[in-house]
Amino acid sequence: MFASVACAWTRGSLGRHRMLAWTVVALVVLVAGCASLPPLEGRTATTALADTAGTRLGRAVAPDVAANPGKAGIHALPNPYDAFAARVLLAGAAEKSLDVQYFIWHGDQVGYLLFEALWQAAGRGVRVRLLLDDLNTAGLDPVIATLDAHPNIEVRLYNPVVIRGNRALNFLADFTRVNRRMHNKSFTADNQASVVGGRNIGNEYFGAGSGVGFADLDVLAVGPAVREVSREFDVYWNSPSAYPASGFVGSPTPDAAADLEARFAANRADPVSLAYLEAVRATPLVRELLDRKLALDWANAEIVYDDPAKTLDTKERTDVLLFPELVRRMGRPEKSLDLVSPYFVPGTGGSESLAALARRGVSVRVLTNSFAASDERSVHSGYAKRRLDLLRAGVRLYELKPNAAREVRGSRSVFGSTSSSGLHAKTLAVDDSRIFVGSFNFDQRSALLNTEMGLVISDPALAEPLGGFFDTGVPMLAYEVRLAPDGDSLEWIERTPSGETRHDAEPGMTWADRMGVEMLSILPIEWLL
Repeated sequence: MFASVACAWTRGSLGRHRMLAWTVVALVVLVAGCASLPPLEGRTATTALADTAGTRLGRAVAPDVAANPGKAGIHALPNPYDAFAARVLLAGAAEKSLDVQYFIWHGDQVGYLLFEALWQAAGRGVRVRLLLDDLNTAGLDPVIATLDAHPNIEVRLYNPVVIRGNRALNFLADFTRVNRRMHNKSFTADNQASVVGGRNIGNEYFGAGSGVGFADLDVLAVGPAVREVSREFDVYWNSPSAYPASGFVGSPTPDAAADLEARFAANRADPVSLAYLEAVRATPLVRELLDRKLALDWANAEIVYDDPAKTLDTKERTDVLLFPELVRRMGRPEKSLDLVSPYFVPGTGGSESLAALARRGVSVRVLTNSFAASDERSVHSGYAKRRLDLLRAGVRLYELKPNAAREVRGSRSVFGSTSSSGLHAKTLAVDDSRIFVGSFNFDQRSALLNTEMGLVISDPALAEPLGGFFDTGVPMLAYEVRLAPDGDSLEWIERTPSGETRHDAEPGMTWADRMGVEMLSILPIEWLL
């Protein structure tokens, strides 16, 4: 009796399981069918404007460019207000073109202030090309449609998601493609000046509001390097992964332009925007740029970037990747290597390389986010499992404290007005003489999946301050991770003006957090991090 009932239940269960399985298969097929990309027929290839020497920007930089043949003029932008001001001022000064490329553009106060800067430039007759990675444009389709409808603005979406509502379904339908993103970030005016670095567009990247503020780094560049940035932009703009936005966001409503301008006016009147713009107006950069007195370091600077073929070509090739070229351009460290990355996932090969450098006597120091300061906590599992081996080899590890913003208050703080902090800068200095500034996180995702870009600058005046920051600033802003006396566990040293505190357990991490990180570290997901 029991056996017959069991068999009947099993047959019924198997039937239900088969039905569920076929339902899932049908859903995947349906979603996949809806998620196919349209053809690129009719898209027009365009390139950066070359006849811009007579623009205000061209005339302003020409004497110094001529006095420093072959070199780029570089101004570092660690302060978020300066970084915002640089972009707004370039948009305001542009007379012929703006080429703008970003991974994230939020619809918050800073996002709309910069949308407005592009809109106003287009109204003056400036040609605006805006290239956005499409994974993070949720909620912005009406804005993008309105911008794209302007006769002087063209918006393209990189590696677009076809299902605009529930974007997670795109991963179900086409994971291999959708999982690869354009992480590049650049802002170029009149093919004469560019801002390149780690910042996306949003409040947290520019010290606006009272939420989390990211310490980040951009550089303003003039000279030959700008033409290289423009070439990089053209390669991506005309790549098979850059689609006209109109095919995805639809047409704007008849009142869309008026509605957008009303939104701009309301955003400017917002208390957060008012306070932020007042802080920006107080930055020295604004006066120096307007008076043409901005100090520039003249140095050899080369752009490095992934071939956009990396997005669609999933074969294991190194000829389309930035990282091998970055290693070659930076050269072999002989004395020191200082590395800053918010998402530090070196993998087996990277860990072995860093350990080998440290054993050879090179001073290797790494600053990354602590677990409590990170906005991508799953990434912590890919880093945490490498700490013991790195420390045993002599690598020094620092993890930014979540309250670091409160340690460095003031108008020149890298965190702006925010009270909590995270690290978002991506930079690397070798022997205090060469420095990389760009979008490349030293993790597996940047190396293998996303496209990246940045500048390699040969200039001790720019590279040495990073070493000085590790000497004096980092010990107070970060926990130093050390081997415990037993050699098999870790301790975290927290330094404050009142002395040192030793933590036996990872600060800011609960028991459940610890178990979650340990479980994730076992899974074969490092290549995704």
